[in-house]
Amino acid sequence: MSPVSSDIPPERPGKVIALHLNYPSRAKQRGRTPAKPSYFLKPATSISSSGTPIERPAGTELLAFEGEIALIIGKRARRITPEQGWDHVESITAANDFGVYDLRHADGGSNLRSKGGDGFTPLGPATIPAAEVDPQNLRVRTWVNGELVQDDTTQDLIFDFGTLVADLSQLSTLEPGDVILTGTPAGSSVVKPGDVVEVEVSHGEKTTGRLVTPVTEGTTPLPEFSAQPKIDDNQREQAYGDRESAGLPAEFVLTEELKTKLTSVGTATLSAQLRKNGYNHVSIDGLGSTRPDTKLVGRARTLRYVPFREDLFKTHGGGFNAQKRAIDSLNPGDVLVMEARGEKGTGTIGDILALRAQVRGAAGIVTDGGVRDLAAVAALDIPTYHSGPHPAVLGRRHVPWDIDVTIACGGATVQPGDVIVGDSDGVLVIPPQLAEKIADAAIEQERQETFIAEQVANGESVDGLYPMNEHWKARYAQWRP
Repeated sequence: MSPVSSDIPPERPGKVIALHLNYPSRAKQRGRTPAKPSYFLKPATSISSSGTPIERPAGTELLAFEGEIALIIGKRARRITPEQGWDHVESITAANDFGVYDLRHADGGSNLRSKGGDGFTPLGPATIPAAEVDPQNLRVRTWVNGELVQDDTTQDLIFDFGTLVADLSQLSTLEPGDVILTGTPAGSSVVKPGDVVEVEVSHGEKTTGRLVTPVTEGTTPLPEFSAQPKIDDNQREQAYGDRESAGLPAEFVLTEELKTKLTSVGTATLSAQLRKNGYNHVSIDGLGSTRPDTKLVGRARTLRYVPFREDLFKTHGGGFNAQKRAIDSLNPGDVLVMEARGEKGTGTIGDILALRAQVRGAAGIVTDGGVRDLAAVAALDIPTYHSGPHPAVLGRRHVPWDIDVTIACGGATVQPGDVIVGDSDGVLVIPPQLAEKIADAAIEQERQETFIAEQVANGESVDGLYPMNEHWKARYAQWRP
């Protein structure tokens, strides 16, 4: 295949607009599929051509490539329909949406510093006329040092190209020469100085040719008055695409096997094993359950309420507030844990939202505040742990503030992802890294206690039996199945 045209996009387009997520493979990596497209702007000065090196800023580590298809607008578009969108595209070309994850923290989601640097948007080397291709039959491929790392097509995009052009035209007039980056498939990862990244877009025998970008090391550090590079495990995972590639330990998964282990033992036994491992402050105290006969096991999602204040409730209490967002984002097996500061003078959840949590597949609800419509909540299958009933609405004492943050509930610290176990004795918070160990030890403890109980029932004294001395340990070893 050879390039269709040697014409390259304007060196300084009026606008460079980039889409966050569009390929299902990438959405799966990110763990979310957007309902509507979302975008960010890149400066026109970020444009470069094939063969031009990109400089990884001095002091940074996580420079990531994203091979993409770029649309070049050919005629003015304002409030057009999705059916009209593709007619406003003059040509397509290959693009690389580079970003340095070390600086993502600095701009609150705008991506200006992380993706707006000089040379961070190479385009080319050639264009393909839009009229000569089927926008749903394009292929984008990326190579790093000659190895193919991205290979996908536009057949099953979340948002087709006509929709993107139309959507952007609703509020911003698109002018000839504007560039739209249409998202990257899975396979984006980190590159380092000395690497060479190549991107190609093709349609049958038509091709843009390979867009070549060598990576070099910057030598000028950012001055003190600028935001400095900062990374954490989350940014490493995002930059590399997955935890394994980033060299991070595998993420904890609450498997069905582990759930079965945890439900087979009581919280009293689990609490004893947690104490043996040095954890003495992991019980959520003072709560009762709407379903004491149901064992609760799941992973924590968190919601924090702050004390009521008139102006804050006006801005944060109505509409699709944090409480409703938390409920509506629950996944199967999640346990929503709420920090209500032990305030019993109002409800923190009622029957409609509890029902929504059940429909979402949540394993349970835990709040150290009150519950409205308690009889209706108790009639649901989902167990709800609470400090008591109260008829008052949320806004009497609380403002729903934020979700999926570290909270305090019933005297215990709870982080998103902690393992929550509850029964008629109470609720425990188990650090994920300890869950398997604690479950296995608890099962063994209850097995020993079953043996001890049998001996006591047969008339044996508890002296030397509970706890077992060497004689009884030997007898237990013979008894143990």
